Amino acid sequence: MTIKILLADDQAMIRAGLRLILEDQPDIEVVGEAGDGAEAIALARRLRPDVCLVDVRMPKLDGIQVTRTLAGPGVTDPMRIVVVTTFDLDEYVYGALRGGAVGFVLKDAGPALLVEAVRAAHNGEALVSPSITIRLLKHLNGTGEMSQADPAKAASLSGREVEVVRTIARGLSNREIAAELFISLSTVKSHVSGIQAKLGVRNRVGIAAWAWETRLVTSTT
Repeated sequence: MTIKILLADDQAMIRAGLRLILEDQPDIEVVGEAGDGAEAIALARRLRPDVCLVDVRMPKLDGIQVTRTLAGPGVTDPMRIVVVTTFDLDEYVYGALRGGAVGFVLKDAGPALLVEAVRAAHNGEALVSPSITIRLLKHLNGTGEMSQADPAKAASLSGREVEVVRTIARGLSNREIAAELFISLSTVKSHVSGIQAKLGVRNRVGIAAWAWETRLVTSTT
């Protein structure tokens, strides 16, 4: 199955570079390019790509606004958005993830991570640099800004699921979780899917945010 991609970045050279990286993969095809946020929304709605790669700083509408419009709360058929940017400022990361993005990748992270983020988004998973994610969640936890989670949902989780939630909140990958908890990779994936359903979140980023919001993990955990 070919993964169809829309690129949104105001710099043509960046779009060309991303296209070269992505189309070097046999299962990825770039079906459209946009030079500003308004064009990105219009093309995404017309082309319905599998994944949209969106820059943060763009004319007309920035990447956070594009993400919120295409994948934010209340969107009936949310699209899969991966934010690809030069800037790892907390406000951008937080805005993108709260806006519905399933990935946040820095442009200098390298081709392998970019391709991995695309495939993860297509598979309904999320890929965000663990250092960025944990830094952000620790900050929000410390300032008391995170208050949307329902602590009562913790009662629906099994003991093993709570362990998985804590490892996700620490930024561990599925393979790392399997190794730490001495369970199979398929079991980890099954737990993650079950946890998402119980908590009512879309991806592992939502699981991590819930864990920090409910103080299931802390900066010393």
